[in-house]
Amino acid sequence: MENKKPKVAIIHDWLVAYAGADRVLDRMVRIFPGAVVYTLVYDKANMPAWFAGYDIRTTYIQKLPFATKIYKALLPFMPAAFEALDLSEYDMVISSCSSCSKGVITRPDAVHICYCNTPIRYAWDFYYTYRDNASWLAQRIMPHQMHKLRQWDKCAADRVDYFIANSHFIAKRIKKYYRRDSDVIYPCVHINPQPLLPKEDFYLVVGRFTWYKRMDLAVAACTQLGRRLVVVGTGGEEKRLRALAGPTIEFKGTLSDEEIQSYYLRAKAFLFPGEEDFGITPVEAQSAGTPVLAYGRGGACETVADGKTGLLFHAQTVEALVTCIEQFEAEGVSDTPAEIRNHSLRFSEERFDAELKAYCEKRYADWQQALRECSHPGGAAEAIDGGIKT
Repeated sequence: MENKKPKVAIIHDWLVAYAGADRVLDRMVRIFPGAVVYTLVYDKANMPAWFAGYDIRTTYIQKLPFATKIYKALLPFMPAAFEALDLSEYDMVISSCSSCSKGVITRPDAVHICYCNTPIRYAWDFYYTYRDNASWLAQRIMPHQMHKLRQWDKCAADRVDYFIANSHFIAKRIKKYYRRDSDVIYPCVHINPQPLLPKEDFYLVVGRFTWYKRMDLAVAACTQLGRRLVVVGTGGEEKRLRALAGPTIEFKGTLSDEEIQSYYLRAKAFLFPGEEDFGITPVEAQSAGTPVLAYGRGGACETVADGKTGLLFHAQTVEALVTCIEQFEAEGVSDTPAEIRNHSLRFSEERFDAELKAYCEKRYADWQQALRECSHPGGAAEAIDGGIKT
């Protein structure tokens, strides 16, 4: 059996908006040109125009009415939908996963590498928080669904040959819930190419208005301090956020990438009060030379250098963020805007491309070598222990 160029399939949870995980998928397709993308549902209207040039195939869920709008409510049907995908023609399968996409079935001699953004949050460590913030109906359905989902999710993780975690924070979750080791490759972030600008007297938050991002803390803290805050984004929490906002809070809605970049470049600091698996926006802010004031849990602990490129606060409360803002205004941070930008380069798209390509090629070569050894009498057990599973 000679080494050959593998035929690659990339499995993604869903393609309904061009968010952080979708940007990572975009880079994966560029790293492996010609790869076929499989996903639960695909909303062409909400994805960049160049996605039309990708070979994207969906599950049978796509045929359901309003599937791209109600897909999250179809969680009980996702495992079967991904398992129904026929991937028998592919030598390498890369799943880009924060939900059920890692549960696909592959050939015995194909290698499956999972780039894991997180084990399913609403099934594991965030279950109680998600349940308490869900609708009345969901609160009554979730407890009856989660036990089976957790069982399936653990079985799905066992089908993966190699795990990549998007941060050391997520590597610990993978070890906790799946009992599997993983290698860390940070996601890709588009690094600001524009010259740095003088900072203006306002703070900035960017993101979807969902409860776990805790934008309410930023709005309440800046209202209490009377500081100008620019809020970029939309979502279900907008009415509540506007009710909290004082006269110094400005809601900008949905903006283009260029418009957001302008705010990143001019903001005195970026506020990041949520707990994220990695968190792309704090890196985007730093690439514009802007310090980040972040809640000290999750991926921000790996992307923000406390005291140098930003400040971390350790209680997810308005009072803690107010204290952090006051400390920043009194002491600042030690790094210059240029040094803050240089810090962000370790998360660049070019670095991601090189690391992921080298990793997958090495794992595929190791897999092929293990299969060759398995074909010789007496070599099977040693090859499997040393090469096929980690």
